[in-house]
This record gives sequence, C-alpha cells and structure tokens, in this order.
Amino acid sequence: MRAVVFEEFRKPLDVREVPDPVPSPGGAVIRVEATGLCRSDWHGWMGHDSDITLPHVPGHELAGAVASVGDGVANWRPGDRVTVPFICACGRCPACIRGAQQVCERQEQPGFTHWGSFAEYVPVHHADANLVALPEAMSYTTAASLGCRFATAFRAVVGQGRVRPGEWVAVHGCGGVGLSAVMIAAACGARVVAVDVSPRALELARTFGAEACVDAAARAGSVAEAVREATGGGAHLSLDALGAPATCVNSVQSLRRQGRHVQVGLLPAGVHLPMDRLVPLELEILGSHGMAAHDYPEMMAMVATGALRPDRLVTSAIGLDDVPAALAALGTASPAGVTVITPHTAVSSA
Repeated sequence: MRAVVFEEFRKPLDVREVPDPVPSPGGAVIRVEATGLCRSDWHGWMGHDSDITLPHVPGHELAGAVASVGDGVANWRPGDRVTVPFICACGRCPACIRGAQQVCERQEQPGFTHWGSFAEYVPVHHADANLVALPEAMSYTTAASLGCRFATAFRAVVGQGRVRPGEWVAVHGCGGVGLSAVMIAAACGARVVAVDVSPRALELARTFGAEACVDAAARAGSVAEAVREATGGGAHLSLDALGAPATCVNSVQSLRRQGRHVQVGLLPAGVHLPMDRLVPLELEILGSHGMAAHDYPEMMAMVATGALRPDRLVTSAIGLDDVPAALAALGTASPAGVTVITPHTAVSSA
C-alpha cells in the first residue's frame, strides 16, 4: 500500500510503498476512505509524543470500510462502514470497566502507538471495543472529522464542560476542534464568543453560531478583557482549543466567578496558569481527552437530526502526495476548518 512515512522527527516526510497491514487477534484492518489532517499529527512528527517508534506513518482521524478482521472479532465483518475514536481502548482495564475508555490504562492511538491512517489501510486493535458504525447517509469525508476534533469537542463542551442553555462559552482557537466546539455549544443553546488571530477562522465561527468574535491579533495583551466585555463579566465555560500557553492563560482569565476552563489543545511544554484566580473565584480547571466509542450515540443523533453539521467544517480535500507539505505547514498556522485526506483518490490542493 501507499503511505506517508517519516524516518526522523522534524525531517521531511515522503510517500512510499510499504507492506499491507494484517489484522491482529481481536483487531481489524480498515480501508481508509478519508482521514483528517490534525495538529496532533504535527505534534507527533515534531517528536512531542514518546510513544512513536521510527520509521512511522502518522494519521489518527479516520473513516472507512472494514477490509479484514482477526480471530475473535464478534461484531464486525468486511464491508462494514466505520470510524474510530481518537483513543482506542483495551476494553478490560479498570478505567474501561467503569466506562472511561478515553483514559484507558493501556490505550492505543493509530498514528502514535502504531502506524496510522495517512495510508491506504490502517490496523485497529480491539475492534469490538473501538469501532463505531457509520450511518449510510454519512459520508466518509464527514465521518473522518468525528474521531478526534469533533468528538473531542463534543465531550469537552457537553461532557466535561457541562454546558447549559443560555451560558456564555468562549472558544480560544478556531481551527478544526475550535470550530467544532463553537457549533456544538451553539446547538446546545449556549451563547458563544470565538477567539482567533485569523479573520477567516472568525468568519467561519460566526457562520457556525458564534454570537461574538474577538480578533486576538488586534487585542494582543487584552484578549481576556475583550471576552469579559463581550460576555458581560466573563464566560461560564471557556475552552483552549489550540494548545498554546497564551490561549490557555487567556481562557482561564476569561472566566467569570465559578467558571469552568476545559483544556483541549495539547500543551507538551506545560504552562504557568494564573492560579491566583482559582480560589477566590472558585474556578474549575478540567482536561478533556477524546471520547469513548460508547458515548458516540448522543453525538450521532444530533448529526442525524441536522442539529450538528460536521460536514460544514470540511474546507478542503487533498491526496496522499499533498500530505508532507500540508503537515509541515501546521507548525506555522492551522488552516481554517478541516482538511481531509482521501488516500485512494488523486486529489490535489493546487
């Protein structure tokens, strides 16, 4: 099969022929019909993830059809249309048994712990615990955005964030996960203020339901103040959807009394938080890490009714040959919306 491979961290990637994967016992091989280009993949290529063994094939946000299954798989057969959560669980550890597969003690992640979906085929382990069936009406392109960014945003807003109608929600960083959070919060009846440095990203955020927007480039040094002004005292719920020290700090400082900060973007180098606000304002600081396969039905139901439109987040499609340049470019700026890779189709961004 063809796949995007890198031999060294931070060094050029190339597209080459590699051996086809075979299903492990209890696992499956998925023919990748669409896979998202995500900033998490950039973090992996940069060497920020200790699980990666070189050479490596990145990619973790995928949708496709089951190509083959290993011994012991009970619920899936070749041809089934599926997607996969960002976090693939073992299904047997204490965290999984209590329903918290997103923090599985033996979690695996295609594109990190083993070769991923920037390829024509990808292996997935523990298929019965991790594969999610796709409705016939949902395209692979739409489904490819669900496993990481959209599902992560859904759990961050609805699960960890406990959003309620009428609350103000601030979203710092309007890339794929941030725009997903804007759409989800608005669909839940919240009032959303979107924050980004890109006019195009803010334009999309308004399209997806943001009531107010803050241009972080124009308000450098006073982003949190701008959010507090727009929300009449601060957000009830604020998310750092980018994963940068500035956006994380701005998110915490954007909160009103007893507000909730949810960290969604990765912070590999850590951050110094304004903890002086934590006690007097009784703030909550929460993390959100993907979403378990068994939690998908609520999100899928909202997609089926049209309350959520993840398809509108997809702004471009590229082929495998375009991936090396597109992945490297994420180090300087995330594109507005979601870029989807179609490994079996010769698509060019040119």
